[in-house]
Amino acid sequence: MGRTGFVAQRLLLLIPVAVGVTIIVFFMVHLIPGDPAATILGIHATPKGIALLHQQWGLNRPLPSQYWLFMDRLFHGNLGQSLYYGASVSSLIWSHLPPTLWLLAYAVVLTVLISVPLAVLAASRRDGVRDHVVRAVPLVGLGMPQFWLGFLLIYLFAISLHLFPVSGYGSGFTGHLQSMFLPGLTVALALTPVVIRSLRASMLDVLGADYITTARSKGVSPRRLYLRHALRNAVIPAVTVLAINVGFLIGATVIIEQIFAIPGIGQLMINSIFQRDFPVVQGVTLVFAVMVVLVNLMADLSYAALDPRVRFDR
Repeated sequence: MGRTGFVAQRLLLLIPVAVGVTIIVFFMVHLIPGDPAATILGIHATPKGIALLHQQWGLNRPLPSQYWLFMDRLFHGNLGQSLYYGASVSSLIWSHLPPTLWLLAYAVVLTVLISVPLAVLAASRRDGVRDHVVRAVPLVGLGMPQFWLGFLLIYLFAISLHLFPVSGYGSGFTGHLQSMFLPGLTVALALTPVVIRSLRASMLDVLGADYITTARSKGVSPRRLYLRHALRNAVIPAVTVLAINVGFLIGATVIIEQIFAIPGIGQLMINSIFQRDFPVVQGVTLVFAVMVVLVNLMADLSYAALDPRVRFDR
């Protein structure tokens, strides 16, 4: 199986997952107690408005027909019309998506920059003082709620030291880098403990391999030994852990965006829930699910890039 076949196989395996996601998102409206149209319209519900919403959403049709209508619109890129914003759901999501992608990418980069050096440092001195410190200190970020950690970072770096903005997305590349640092660090500090522990364990396994002993006997420098020989072979399990946790934290960005007032799709979802704007809630939920699926796909593809042995037989 070549690289193209490997990618095609992974994409085919995602089809049943994608179908399952669409079914769950579709039934979100039908899980509302009572008449969904009356509940969505709330105090503004009138017989005429309820009948119009039934017609627009096809709520007066059988469920299989409603699901087919939902899928037909989805295939044409039509996620419906927002009841609160008065705009198409697709345009709202596209306008709010960049800040969320910035946050996730920033968090992953910071996680790698923090985790890799610390994991290598811990593995190089097993059971030493540095090893125990590296394993113990990051657990503070894992055990502390993200919203509380975000508030602490705001107070320390934004209010007390005035190094970063308190909130917002910023403007331009430099503005985004500065404004998104604290939100990205908040997410990264929740990721680093598990990545460090996974990468450290993998590094220790690799350092006990015969080829590492051979490299040491040939006089390979410690820097080259750890970075070129050990790290590359130990990083694959850590990639798996990182991908799983990034997928989990995609939903957690909803809270981070609220704390730092980032105009991403997480904040859009919260506002839409309060406004009973279910078309937007459905659309954002679908986007979150697709992002989780894509993160897992990227993790699978990264295996082939990092380890040629898995490129053609997985």
